[in-house]
Amino acid sequence: METRPDIDALGLFEARYTAFLATITHLRPRLHRYCARMTGSPLDGEDVMQEALFEAYRKLETFDDSRALSPWLFRIAHNRCIDFLRRREVREKAEAKALEPESVGPIEPAGLPLDRAVERLVINLPPKERACVLLKDVFDYSLEEIAQLVDSTVGGVKAALNRGRGKLSTLRDEPLAKTAASPEAVELLRLYVERFNRRDWDGVRELTSADARLRVADCFAGRLADSPYFVEYERPIVPWRMALGDVDGETVVVILRDDLPEPTPFSFIRLDVASGRIVRIADYIKCPWVLEAAASITIGA
Repeated sequence: METRPDIDALGLFEARYTAFLATITHLRPRLHRYCARMTGSPLDGEDVMQEALFEAYRKLETFDDSRALSPWLFRIAHNRCIDFLRRREVREKAEAKALEPESVGPIEPAGLPLDRAVERLVINLPPKERACVLLKDVFDYSLEEIAQLVDSTVGGVKAALNRGRGKLSTLRDEPLAKTAASPEAVELLRLYVERFNRRDWDGVRELTSADARLRVADCFAGRLADSPYFVEYERPIVPWRMALGDVDGETVVVILRDDLPEPTPFSFIRLDVASGRIVRIADYIKCPWVLEAAASITIGA
């Protein structure tokens, strides 16, 4: 009996999708670590990674099965990071900061180990150097693989690595500059935390715009009004409490575990404010790698 072509195609896509899910299950923390270091923020890194995975899913039908999924996903994530940097003009700011005299410390010996402190310093490098240093010294890709990922040549990768490593050897780890939130925004976040901890959901909703957007990892993305978001926090398996704080210099709502001897940071919520209302909620509670990637967490910002 001859198999119909459309059934064959369906089976092939299901096999690809199964492999895709298996790959991202173990790859996501590494992929997020890369995106967080490229963008300079664990929260931006998660948002960019989500975009990359969605794009990869949409392109899954065209994936070449003779290739490995992991480098393909890294390339898509890398391209989304570059798009992010261009949109936010982070590259120009990072390059300018790298030239500031106060950021230069004593020169270290060649071969500076890329520990977590130095890894955070890659944000001071231009995007290509940043990507090459991360992919080689953190993720241990070969020169040939990196060349494909960043759309360069092996010679170009070697040159970028040499430049990047040389610059890193002159930098020292310093506290992250805090992104100033307006007093109005801070007050709105304080009210959000206060009402959330009282489980005053009507009061919380009063702080949000009518068309506020919500994103919770892979679980939901859409209008806050169309989600069971607050119901999920009403009857949690683990008791949660919220606090105002900052992660890597950005003012956020910190999700705290309230069932331990002392409240312990578990994850974060990013609230975007415009015209005196919360217009977007990004909840990272389903993304434990975001907490691991944070360089600094402060409660009571």
